[in-house]
Amino acid sequence: MAHLGLRGKSLVALILACLLALVPAGLAGWLAVDNVREHFGAAYARNFTQLNLQRILGPLSRELALSRRLANSELTHQWLRAENDPARRAMFFREAESYRRDLADRAYFLVSESSGNYYYNDDEKPFSDASRYTLERANPKDSWFYVTVMGGSDYTLNINTDRELGLTRIWLNVLIKDGDTPLGLAGASLDLSDFLSDFVNTGEVGVTPVVLDANGAIQAHPDKTRIALNSAIGPSTSDSRLSDLVDDSAGKDALHDAMLRARAERGSVQALNVTMEGRPQLLALAFVPELNWYVLTAVDLRAAKILDRDWMLPTLLTLVLLLGALLLGFGYLVERLVLSPLRRLQHSARAIAQGRYEVSLPSRGKDEIGDLTRAFGMMADKVRSHTAELESKVRERTSALEAANREMAVAQKKIGDSIDYASLIQQAILPDRQLTQSLGVRHFVLWKPRDVVGGDFYVFHADGANCLLGVVDCAGHGVPGALMTMLARAAIDGAIAECGPRDPAAILARTDQTLRSMLADAQLPRALATNLDAGLVYVDREAKALRFAGAKISLYASDGEQVREFKGGRRGLFDRREPELDNIALDLSQGWTFYLSTDGFLDQSGGDHGFGFGNTRFTQMLKECARMPLAEQSEAFAQRLTHYQGENPQRDDITILAFRFD
Repeated sequence: MAHLGLRGKSLVALILACLLALVPAGLAGWLAVDNVREHFGAAYARNFTQLNLQRILGPLSRELALSRRLANSELTHQWLRAENDPARRAMFFREAESYRRDLADRAYFLVSESSGNYYYNDDEKPFSDASRYTLERANPKDSWFYVTVMGGSDYTLNINTDRELGLTRIWLNVLIKDGDTPLGLAGASLDLSDFLSDFVNTGEVGVTPVVLDANGAIQAHPDKTRIALNSAIGPSTSDSRLSDLVDDSAGKDALHDAMLRARAERGSVQALNVTMEGRPQLLALAFVPELNWYVLTAVDLRAAKILDRDWMLPTLLTLVLLLGALLLGFGYLVERLVLSPLRRLQHSARAIAQGRYEVSLPSRGKDEIGDLTRAFGMMADKVRSHTAELESKVRERTSALEAANREMAVAQKKIGDSIDYASLIQQAILPDRQLTQSLGVRHFVLWKPRDVVGGDFYVFHADGANCLLGVVDCAGHGVPGALMTMLARAAIDGAIAECGPRDPAAILARTDQTLRSMLADAQLPRALATNLDAGLVYVDREAKALRFAGAKISLYASDGEQVREFKGGRRGLFDRREPELDNIALDLSQGWTFYLSTDGFLDQSGGDHGFGFGNTRFTQMLKECARMPLAEQSEAFAQRLTHYQGENPQRDDITILAFRFD
C-alpha cells in the first residue's frame, strides 16, 4: 500500500468494501445451497434406495420362488428318501432340468444330507446325474452345508466362493425337509459379477449402493474385498460389516438404531448422517423382509452431483463483470474529480521546488482540493519571501566562512609542518645507526607510532662487545607522547651515565627517581597519565648471559619449539607508587631469539569479533617465526598484524625489538 498511488489506494479500498459486502452474502448463499443440496441429497438417497430395493427384490424373489418349488417338489422328496433308486433319480433330474431352463443362470444344485453327495448342472458343463463331489463333516470347506441344515431356516442367501467348481456366486440355499427331518439343500445361484454389474456399479459419482444381511454383514459392495463371504455360516471378518467402516461410536449407534427402525417399520426408508472412512456420508436404508436383507445407499454430498452446477459459472461471471464495471466507473470518477486537480497542483509544487516561483496554480474550487490549493498558494508566497531573505543571509555567512577556512588552512599547515619536524627530531634520537653498526642482521626493530609522532622509543648503548637494549612506552600518543619520550630519553641517558650499562634494574630505578624530581613541582591533573613502561636487557656476550629488568614489560624468548616469558615488575615508572625492580639473570643460549615489546601489538583489536591480538596469539607467532632470519621475522610480524587488524584503526603505538646471538 505504501507504493500505491491515490488511484490504486482508492481501487483497493473499493475492492475491500465489495469483498466485505460479498463475503457475508457469499457465505449465506453457500449455506443456502448446502442446505438445499443436503435436502435433495436425502430425497435422492431415499428414492435410489427404493429403486435398488425393487431391482434386488424382483430377480432374487423369482429365483428364490423357483428354488423353493424345486426343493418342495414331491419328486425331490421321493428321490432323496431313496437316493440310489435309478427310476426316482431319472424322474427328479428330468424335472430339475425343466427348472434349470427357467432359472436366470440356468443352473441348480442339490445336496443330500444322508450321503453328502453334491449334484450340480449348468449350461457350461455336460449334463450329469452323478454327484460332482461328496461333502465331509470333518472338512472345514464343507461346513457351510451342515451349519445351514442345522440352522433350521427354510432358506439362506450366501455369497460363497466354491473352489472345487471355481465359481463365486450368490447362492439361494433352500432346506428340503420331510416333516422335521432335513433331507438336504437345493437351490440356484446368481453370478456375482453380473449382480455387481447390474446393482452396485451405478456409474454415479459419490453414490455407493450396499446390501447387508440381518446382522449387518456386507453382501454386495462395489469393492469386492468388503463382501462378507459365507456370512450365513460364521462371523464376518473385519471391514466386512458396515459398522466397521463407521469412524465413531455415535455413528455406529445411529446405524444400529436405523436398522432396528427399518425392520420394525416395513417399507420405510431410514436416513442418517455418519462419517465413514474419514468422509461425511448420508445413508438411506430399507429392510427387505422377503430376503432378510437391508438395501443401503451411501451418498457423499461433496462428490455426488445432487445439484446441477452449470448455473454457478454464469452467475460468477456476471458478478465479476459487475464488479469490473463498478471499478472502472469508480476509477474514472476518482481520476476526473480528485487525481487530475491534484496532479496539476503537484506540477506546480515541483516547479516551486526547482526555484520557479512564478507558476499558475490550478483553478480553486469550493471543495477540499480548492482549500488545499489556496493553502498551497499562501505557502508559496511565504517560501518566496523566506527564500530571498535566506539567500541574503547565506551570502553573508558564506563570505565569513571562506575567510575562516583560509585562516584555518594556514593554521593547519603550520601545525602539520611542526608535527613533521617533531617526527624528524624524534626519529633522530632513535639509535637505528648504532644498532645496525653493532648488531647488523642479529636484530630487527618494528616501530609504528599511531600518529606521525608517538610515545614509544627504543634504547641501545654499546659496552665494548656487550650492549644494553631496551624499549620504553610513555603514556599518551601523538605530540604529548612524543614530548614525554624526550623527558624519558634524557632521564635514561642520565641513569646509564650514572649507574653504568650493566645493571638494568638500577638504571630503571634511577630513571624513576629522575622523572619524579623533574616533575615534582609540576601541577599535573590527577586524570593526566604520566607513567611509562620500560624493559632493559644487558647482553654479556663474554659470559654468555643476559640480565633483564622490566617495569610492566616482559622479555620473551623462543627457540621455535617453546616460548618463555620473563615478566617485569607490576608497576611502571613514575607511577603513583614506586616500582619494584629486580634483575633477572638468563643464559644467552644458542638458537634462542629474544623479544621486547610494548603493549600496542598485544592490544591491537581485530579478527571477527574485534578482540585484542592477545598474549596467546603473540606467543604462537613467536614460536612459528623464531627460527626465521630476523629480517624475515620483521616482515612476518607486520603481515600478521595487518591481516588481524583488518579495517580496524591502530589503537596504540607499536614497538618490538628482537635480537639473537648464535
